Order: sequence, then C-alpha cells, then structure tokens
Amino acid sequence: MLKTLKWRIWLDLARRELGATTAILVVASGALAFIGLADEAAEGGAHGLDRALLSMLRTAGDPAAPAGPAWLLIAMRDVTSLGSITVLGLIVLLTAGLFASLRHGREALVLLLASLGGMAISQGLKAVFARSRPEEALRLVEVTNASFPSGHAMLSAVVYLTLGVLVARFSPRRRVKAFALTVAVLLALLVGISRIYLGVHWPTDVLAGWSVGAAWAMACWLAAWRLERGRAPDPRVQGA
Repeated sequence: MLKTLKWRIWLDLARRELGATTAILVVASGALAFIGLADEAAEGGAHGLDRALLSMLRTAGDPAAPAGPAWLLIAMRDVTSLGSITVLGLIVLLTAGLFASLRHGREALVLLLASLGGMAISQGLKAVFARSRPEEALRLVEVTNASFPSGHAMLSAVVYLTLGVLVARFSPRRRVKAFALTVAVLLALLVGISRIYLGVHWPTDVLAGWSVGAAWAMACWLAAWRLERGRAPDPRVQGA
C-alpha cells in the first residue's frame, strides 16, 4: 500500500514537471516569435504579404465587400466580440467570483493578475509600435487604437488559455484536460482570424498577439505553479 502511494505521488509530480516544461517552451517560443514579428512590423518587411492575405478575403475590385456568404460576416462580427474587453472582462470577473466562492482564491488571483497584466502589456506595446491599421476601406467594424499587436488576439489568448489550464487542474481525467485546453486554443484562434477577416488588423498583428498572449498566460501559470510547488510537501521527505 505504501509503495503504491509513493508511485502515485511520483507520477503526479512527473505530470506536473511535464506541464511546466511545456509551459516554458510556450513562453520561449512565443517570445521569440513576437521578437521576429515585431522586427518585421517595424521595418515593414511583411507588409506585402499582409496586404496580399487581406486582399484574398475581399471581393475582387471591391475592398469593402468581404469574400464569402453574408452569414459569414455576421458570424465573424459575433466571434470577434469574444475577444473584446467588455466580454473578456465579464468572463474574468464572473469566473474569478466562481473560483473564490469555491475557495480557490489562488486560481481567482492568477486569472485576475494574468488578465490585468495582459491588458497593460497590450496597451504598452501598441503605444511603442504605433502601427497603422489597414486602410478604412478594408475595415468592416469600427476601431480606435493602434494595430500592433492585436489586442483582441492577445487578450483572448491570455484569458482563454489561463482559464483552460486552470480548469484542467480541477479534473484528473485527461479527456477533460484535453477538452479544456482545446476549447481555449480554438477560441483564441477564432477571435484572431475574425480580426483579419474584418480587415481591422494585419495578419502579423494577430500572429504577434497570439505569440505574446500565449507566452504571458503560460508565464503566469508557471509563477503560480512554482509558488504552489514551493508550499507542497516533498514526497522524498515524507517517505524517508
């Protein structure tokens, strides 16, 4: 019985180490990808590709007419709202309240800090790069601030990925963990794609938003994981 318990403890630690390693890789790759995209955005090297991709999503000869059926435009406008500050703010506040009511105050704090930090980073980067958005003729919704990186793409990655990893912690079943993380990634991807389709961001804006958003979300998770691990009892000491 004691040996079985020890094996379970060690297997649990191995799974956590694997999750931490994956998170570190996401942070590193996201940071590197953002640096490369930021360099391209500053020098204008990807502008031709950006414009070509946007043109593919418009009717030939009419930049104001999106490609595809009428329902697709309606759907994209609905999807893009899932990355707005209003909707994400409501999701964060309601979910943090749920975590707190279930006495998971640490998870609520991680979600709040990740979201607020992500918003600050997004606004700071927009101010630094001050990249112009696609011309008004291509835009299918109203926008106000700078283009790089996409705030919708970044904040949706931060909020949904943070929620995904937090929800995954509550279930020992791999299917539930995989489902939560898949839904989180899918939502972030759809929001980013909608910004390109609606003509309010260059594709590199969205890629940069995804990159830095995923990196920040995983960095916050790593910090929370490290604090929790520091407080957890060492199974080697317990089994001595």
